[in-house]
Amino acid sequence: MGPSLNTIMEPIGDIVDPASLDPVALGFMCGLEIHQQLATDKLHSRMPSKLYDYKAEEIPSEWNRSTRRLRASRGEAGETDIAARFEQRRNRKFEYVQPPNAGLIELDEAPPRNHDSNAVDVALTISAMMGAKPIPHLQAMRKTVVDGSNTSGFQRTTIVATSGAIKAGPARVGIDLISLEEDSARKLEARSSESGETVVYNLDRLGTPLVEVATAPDIRSPEHAKETAMALGRMLRDTRRVRRGLGSIRQDLNVSIDCGDRVEIKGCQDLGWIPQIIRLEMARQLHFYRLANELRSEANLPPLPPDRREDSIPVENRVSLAVSNRIQLDLHDITELFSSSQSELVSSSLGTGHSVLATSLPGFSGRLGKKEDGDGPQLPRLGRELASAAKLAGVAGIFQSDELPAYGISQSEVDSVRSALSLKDQDAFVICVAPRWQGELALESVVFRARMSFHRIPQEVRNVVIRKGKPEDGTTTALRPLPGGARMYPETDIPVLEISPERWSSICENLPLTAQERKERLNGLDLSSNQVEALLNGEIDDLLFKGIEGPLELPPKAWASALLENGTDKPNALAASVHLRESGSLTREGAETLLEESVEAPVEELISWMSSESESRGFLPADTSSIEQAVDAVIRERQDFIEERGVGAIGPLMGMVMQKLGGSADGKAVSKILRDRINQKID
Repeated sequence: MGPSLNTIMEPIGDIVDPASLDPVALGFMCGLEIHQQLATDKLHSRMPSKLYDYKAEEIPSEWNRSTRRLRASRGEAGETDIAARFEQRRNRKFEYVQPPNAGLIELDEAPPRNHDSNAVDVALTISAMMGAKPIPHLQAMRKTVVDGSNTSGFQRTTIVATSGAIKAGPARVGIDLISLEEDSARKLEARSSESGETVVYNLDRLGTPLVEVATAPDIRSPEHAKETAMALGRMLRDTRRVRRGLGSIRQDLNVSIDCGDRVEIKGCQDLGWIPQIIRLEMARQLHFYRLANELRSEANLPPLPPDRREDSIPVENRVSLAVSNRIQLDLHDITELFSSSQSELVSSSLGTGHSVLATSLPGFSGRLGKKEDGDGPQLPRLGRELASAAKLAGVAGIFQSDELPAYGISQSEVDSVRSALSLKDQDAFVICVAPRWQGELALESVVFRARMSFHRIPQEVRNVVIRKGKPEDGTTTALRPLPGGARMYPETDIPVLEISPERWSSICENLPLTAQERKERLNGLDLSSNQVEALLNGEIDDLLFKGIEGPLELPPKAWASALLENGTDKPNALAASVHLRESGSLTREGAETLLEESVEAPVEELISWMSSESESRGFLPADTSSIEQAVDAVIRERQDFIEERGVGAIGPLMGMVMQKLGGSADGKAVSKILRDRINQKID
């Protein structure tokens, strides 16, 4: 029998060195959520899942735009989700750009259609590959989303299967849930004004099918999380029915340690950053557990237990009441104190009519921390958390007393603020320069977050800090509260979809090849290792075998080279040109010309057209005797050159032979005959 929770020791570890933290000793738990776009039409509208690569300023003027405001509604149980309530308070307006692949369903002005059959088949295939158990009746659900990324205010999601598993590194990782859901709209820009913020979204991505794979908390370490993400990604790509490219797959991390709580981290697109992101989150949770107990000790409040399972609700309620009395929401307009400020940030904001608001944080002097200059990641500090809370209200940031004087704010201005707020030496303060309504919301968020610092870290969704397309250093910032159970309720516009035993059996009997099986299949052909790797990376090995095993019976090496050199935009035309070249009915140069001029059509029609063009335009290869005659003529004409250059003459003489043949000979045949003749002459 294991030790009692009451005997658990205080967590050990140095947050200055996150890499040294011991996951086992800290009670590390981690699960992954993988979101993968599928290469099918949209899930509930049958529109194509196409992205239009336009920036906000490049959107065509003829595309329609719609403006909406969203509000949180109650779920099935009569409760309003906490994340939804928070978003509603931000007073944002949303503008939607309607591209050609967004119709009335994307605008939420027409009911959705049934599930796309192809998307369901892909989700079932992924489920079977993971040994999961399918849900016999698929019920679409509505998941409340009020950040504007869904015009309806919710995302449609359908649980497809449960209880699967994969092997990641040395360990088995359970798969709790496999779902099929709609992707959100793409954010183009956000514009601030005195009345609030307007967020502009492109509806091209809205409704694109996503498969969400949620693992059990079986991940053993930050490094194992990376291995698991890689294993999941490989398995999804093995279906050959998922999208590739930046943004087509997203990883969310659910991380906790015993003295912390569950946090969901989004934006982990680069798998190499996963261990660093997780270790910094472990350090953050450890730091704020220790800070909470330091604050409690100074305030003569009961300490937090080292394991969240020992938390007492009555004790936490008592602490919460004491802290609310200790840190009151008391906002001060101190605009006059900064009327002649030398800070460019402050003066430029005041020039646009903004206000300077401040609030006190009793007992927090020296607790907020300063930004450290250095090459490593920023260590956890309360000041960053307060700034994150303020930014959720739309402000650019805050000034906090532990970092002042700085940013052009002088010591005399700091002293004036402390005097205006009647602060003691141990008290801190926070300043926000913004439109008054926005500053009030930002400082209210700051005060609430400061109160939370007396408790265990809040359950929340965080985002990886990205700079210039890459993680800045692995640190994260608060995004929104972690959604609650009230977020989900049934979708009444979409009928329940039955998954028949016959459909499931057909899926299981026709699973795609694994990466290893594909490699072994290619190794049976006369191809180089580079070609094998390129074919697998390009996911065109199925097309290769279709040409080899199809009616044309294309030679493997020639067909592989053609696919790798020319791509797969016109596979039938490419197959026809390779077939005619290899059968001696079309020159290489002719094949290149006709391939460029061709329009994709049935392969039989293309062979007929290319054959006709080859004959009429002189693309028929010369026969061997004609090539030999042309080679002999050139050798006689350039004997001195051959004696001088030897085999080095082959390259320059190739052009002369091809010119004599009118370009109608195969370059390989000419090269071989010319080389043989020159070698005979040298010998």
